[in-house]
Amino acid sequence: MSDPLLSLRDVRKTFRTHGTTQVVLDGIDLDVAEHQCVVLIGASGSGKSTLLRAVDLLDDVDDGQILLGGLDIADPWVDADEVRARLALVFQQYNLFPHLRVLDNLTLAPRHVHGRRRADAEADALAMLEKVGLEHKARAYPDQLSGGEQQRAAIARALVGNPDLLLLDEVTSALDPALVGEVLDLLTALRDEGTTMLIATHEMGFARDVAHEVVFLHEGRIHERGTPAEVLDHPQRPETQEFLRRIR
Repeated sequence: MSDPLLSLRDVRKTFRTHGTTQVVLDGIDLDVAEHQCVVLIGASGSGKSTLLRAVDLLDDVDDGQILLGGLDIADPWVDADEVRARLALVFQQYNLFPHLRVLDNLTLAPRHVHGRRRADAEADALAMLEKVGLEHKARAYPDQLSGGEQQRAAIARALVGNPDLLLLDEVTSALDPALVGEVLDLLTALRDEGTTMLIATHEMGFARDVAHEVVFLHEGRIHERGTPAEVLDHPQRPETQEFLRRIR
């Protein structure tokens, strides 16, 4: 069996503010294999977002290893820009530049960071917009799109760089309930295509449908992991049982 694309080993993170200390990640061990979809669940403050931000090098960790293709990207000597070229993180908020058309949002990084020619970058961006069902919105501005369309555009922007790993942080939480389905349908299609994803979500039905593995975080620790049926239908830990009871 090949090594996982992503491995976290004893990852620890503490926030210190106003004289208080909060342990946010407390010895996280986690593997994500290539073409696998791993879904993180847990209450607000359980460490899901911090874990994703640590993988994307937005938050430094205090201890432990984060191995991407065998390279410890938590090492402070690692070139963060090179690492981020292999990753893409999509947030709750769409973070599209409001003064740029959708097409320009997608081509900004390929042109100005990676040196792609405009014609080539736009061809790739248009192909990605077609993939997410937004080719007809390529020349619209973000405020001319619905929330679901903006989130799909943000996912398209993340994918246009062909990342090894797609990280998604509660990407439906800012959406009107009527718009959630179109984003989840897109993520389901990406999963079926073999996109490697690490997803934090509060959508248990989505977790059940798309996850190869569900990981329950509580107070910065992994308390339970397994298939969707194992974790969501037959949870073993009392913390998992209580969490699922509350959200249902």
